[in-house]
Amino acid sequence: MNEASFHRRYLRLRSRVDRYLFSLITDRTPRQLHEACAYVLTGGGKRLRAALVILSAEAVGGSGAKALPAGAAVEIMHNFTLVHDDIMDHARTRRGRPTVHVRWDLNTALLAGDTLLAVAYEQLLKTAVADQEALLRLFTRSVIGVCEGQALDLEFERRNDITVDDYYAMIDLKTGLLISVAAELGARIGGGSGRDVNRLRNFGRYLGRAFQLQDDLLDVVGDEKQFGKSIGGDILEGKRTFLLLTARERARKSDRALLTRVLRRKMSPPTRTESPAQRRELIATVRSLYDAYGVIRDTEDAVMRNTRRATESLRALPPTAARETLHALAGTLVHRES
Repeated sequence: MNEASFHRRYLRLRSRVDRYLFSLITDRTPRQLHEACAYVLTGGGKRLRAALVILSAEAVGGSGAKALPAGAAVEIMHNFTLVHDDIMDHARTRRGRPTVHVRWDLNTALLAGDTLLAVAYEQLLKTAVADQEALLRLFTRSVIGVCEGQALDLEFERRNDITVDDYYAMIDLKTGLLISVAAELGARIGGGSGRDVNRLRNFGRYLGRAFQLQDDLLDVVGDEKQFGKSIGGDILEGKRTFLLLTARERARKSDRALLTRVLRRKMSPPTRTESPAQRRELIATVRSLYDAYGVIRDTEDAVMRNTRRATESLRALPPTAARETLHALAGTLVHRES
């Protein structure tokens, strides 16, 4: 599938998901709560997880239309996590708009997130399959797992002994699990065999890893306009990323001490007296250490390696347009700029 064909198909698929999500918006009371929920659902995004449910169902010979409510369920659940993540991170904007707790208030944002999670289950229950209980168990496991991943991320902020293996364990839950579950849900709804379900689960798992690694990388090498936020934000926050943890493992003496101080920024944020010039200098210095220790190259390699593992999982599936779209989607995520 060439790039133009992929983008046309994915645009149609995303528009289909958007129309379905927008159809869920009704004039209900309490008005403020449901306005906040509608605000989240109309906030845009790649609709990646919903697309994975639909394409995975089609890749095993099933119906994309039948999988659409489950795709919406996963997408809504993902947005529920974003609302609560923004609260925990004290984020002011999301996708170029004020976050829910900024646009309204903290209590409204908490209730909107809780409501979105309930609506996600409501949509999943619309999926007509013989073993609906299996879908509910799988979906519930993903909710718990994502929360566990977020809890690990918070725990890691208070520790300086985090390793790259710890990082992978965290992102496999926080980012990768929902992507993996989306693919598995689609395979189950589409009536895939046990082997096909396992293949698509693995596809999602490795795709989730590649997605997060690329996100870490873009914070260092991305274009600010395309990335949608300031470059170097993870460094300034002392965020535990693959790049920072790998660099610290390899660094010598004064370099290691500097990177350890960067990690401690999360626990003890610098004072407001730190100037913009000082922040830019810190980003440039850390970026130079990433180059010196080969970390940027190794992150790019890790993205490609996990993407390759993801696409290898698709080989035994029938050669359909859905399988080719999944393959092209993986390649597109590797080369994304936002």
